[in-house]
Amino acid sequence: MTKPARRRGGRATTVVFVDVIEEYTGHVEPGGAPARRTLPGLSITKLSVGPMDNNAYLLVCAATNDALLIDAANDPERISDLVGSDAARPALRTIVTTHQHADHWQALGAVAGAFGANTAAHPEDASALPVPPDFLLEHGDTLSFGECQLEVIHLRGHTPGSIALVYRDPEGVAHLFTGDSLFPGGVGKTTTPENFASLLDDVAERVFDHLPDDTWFYPGHGDDSTLGEQRPHVSEWRARGW
Repeated sequence: MTKPARRRGGRATTVVFVDVIEEYTGHVEPGGAPARRTLPGLSITKLSVGPMDNNAYLLVCAATNDALLIDAANDPERISDLVGSDAARPALRTIVTTHQHADHWQALGAVAGAFGANTAAHPEDASALPVPPDFLLEHGDTLSFGECQLEVIHLRGHTPGSIALVYRDPEGVAHLFTGDSLFPGGVGKTTTPENFASLLDDVAERVFDHLPDDTWFYPGHGDDSTLGEQRPHVSEWRARGW
């Protein structure tokens, strides 16, 4: 059972096993309380797990209580506590892994097994995962849970099969989950100039060219941002080469 969580940035309310900060800012403390944003059709709960401050995101459809988890990165007990264990807990249907790096899937097998959830990833990163994906996700695919849909964006460069997922709120802004491909301040780490150019080109063409400035994005580590805050700096990132 999770210990009583620190409250940061707002009030916390007890939900099943963990205290959840309801005033969402995009910041969570490593090892601290998760934070939840509630949209008309979907709730998004962000939790920092593991020694590398990885973000795990639990998305729950308001209409059906079906859920999807983005990156079962670490701390399977804390993720399981977040989902809950009573009769009112959401039904975790799918776990999406944004890319093959091990810090993003340490809890994948345990959480998928505990909840009987399907797993999904891009085919170019699938072989590196500890659990063979039940579904392979390509660029342009849609992934449904309950009455909610996510669109898949393939962003090549951080890894060959890195993906982002976008939820287009019919009553608000778009919400983009970028894994390690886009952060406040730049794109994700790459190992060659060619990979950097590929990633930045994909982020520019597939993200910034297609989504508006008020799109809120949720990275694989650290705090959130909006595309509008980052857009003026894309040319700077290209010039500096990272």
